Amino acid sequence: MGEIWKEIFSGNNLALLGAALATLLAGIGSAKGVNMVAKATAGLMSEDPNKFGKAFLLQALPMTQGIYGLVTSFMIIFKMGLLSGGAAVFTVSQGAYYLVAALPIAFGGLFSAIKQGEVAAAGISVLAKRPEATGKAIISASLVETYAIFAVLVSLLLILFA
Repeated sequence: MGEIWKEIFSGNNLALLGAALATLLAGIGSAKGVNMVAKATAGLMSEDPNKFGKAFLLQALPMTQGIYGLVTSFMIIFKMGLLSGGAAVFTVSQGAYYLVAALPIAFGGLFSAIKQGEVAAAGISVLAKRPEATGKAIISASLVETYAIFAVLVSLLLILFA
């Protein structure tokens, strides 16, 4: 039984788990955030289809966290050498390091994308009532992005300088 656990929790598998969590959790957050804004946009489009362009920008904002998670995953996969054909064999501690390095964007992306979606959905209400204030709504939603940027920077720096 002990050998099975050693194979399951190998260094490479831990690093791959980190890559998967970065994409999965940040992607879930992005999907939820975009979904919230899409629902608000659908209501707006039923009233005024001409506002789609501005609404689309607000709707696209929560997508970036998923992209950050994907980039982080690719960095781990590149570090492992999986795409070059010469895969490295990571020790358990090396794999655990990459798993932990992926966590800032995994969780930072999850939560910031959802919160950014909430702010952007509120921005759709601004667009509906005061279209001239849409820029302010976009700036407000963009401020939430700051925390995703911090998270991806930490993850990427940990991965690049490992």
